[in-house]
Amino acid sequence: MSIDQPEVTAAEELHPEIEGLLQQMGAEPIPSFESLSPEGSREFVSAMFPSADEPEPVGDVMQLEIGEAGVPVRVYVPEETEAPYPTFVYLHGGGWVFGDLDSHDATCRALTNASGRMVVSVDYRLAPEHKFPTPLEDCYTALEWLFDDAIAMQVDTDSVAVGGDSAGGNLAAAVSLLARDRDGPSIERQVLIYPVTNHTFDTRSYEENAEGYLLTKGAMEWFWDHYLETGIDGKNPYASPMLARDLSDLPPATVITCGFDPLRDEGAAYASRLEEANVPVSHRNYDDAIHGIAQMLVDPMDLSRARDLIDDVAADL
Repeated sequence: MSIDQPEVTAAEELHPEIEGLLQQMGAEPIPSFESLSPEGSREFVSAMFPSADEPEPVGDVMQLEIGEAGVPVRVYVPEETEAPYPTFVYLHGGGWVFGDLDSHDATCRALTNASGRMVVSVDYRLAPEHKFPTPLEDCYTALEWLFDDAIAMQVDTDSVAVGGDSAGGNLAAAVSLLARDRDGPSIERQVLIYPVTNHTFDTRSYEENAEGYLLTKGAMEWFWDHYLETGIDGKNPYASPMLARDLSDLPPATVITCGFDPLRDEGAAYASRLEEANVPVSHRNYDDAIHGIAQMLVDPMDLSRARDLIDDVAADL
């Protein structure tokens, strides 16, 4: 299936904070992801997105292990919301290769406070050690666990959303498809933050933003190569949600794209296909922003556009 390229573009200039950040990052040589081993990429990203010295406080934080595989989850309880809690299952980005509970701790804390929801962050198993569909099945297991243990976890099962950024956005879209196709838990909303939606690299935004804006075309090719067992898996709609024949009866969606992002057009195209399937969609394009801003909440990368994104997601939730 080819992607129609909606009229979604970048601003003429980057947001000044983001431009300054990229200039600062470019002052010293930074290795490309495709030049690193998976283990090396994890070490690099951990150093790039350090934990806050004083994390944003929330009501409570719990860490548990779920399912037969013992998948870790971190639960953030809001300060002022009363149980049973509206809940947001969050799936972190990182190209399916890196990312963990700590890399997105600041994001989940900010979402908890901005939305008043309990946020459940899922530390799904990573590629290439665990290729598609294992990370996806871990995420779906977390959703089922939340409903099965709803009373103990004090979850409002009428108000459970699923979302994530980048590869996590891909997993959130796929979890939404799985829940529909398996007659599984009812998802109130899917939140897809600059999601990966198609195993292809031929969009206009890939051409415009192939280099220079943190996420590159080469990195995305490297991520996909690690995630998939074979190229044919990229045609599976649970890996490439854009290729699903039918997108009807899916949860209402928030889709966020960024102008200076290789993934901009496939995110916008997925939003358009959802709308065509009569799924309510809120598509927000940050035309002056880059991929990855949802994590840029800790000094020296505490960006106002990152705070805008958190507030917009919270408003939709």
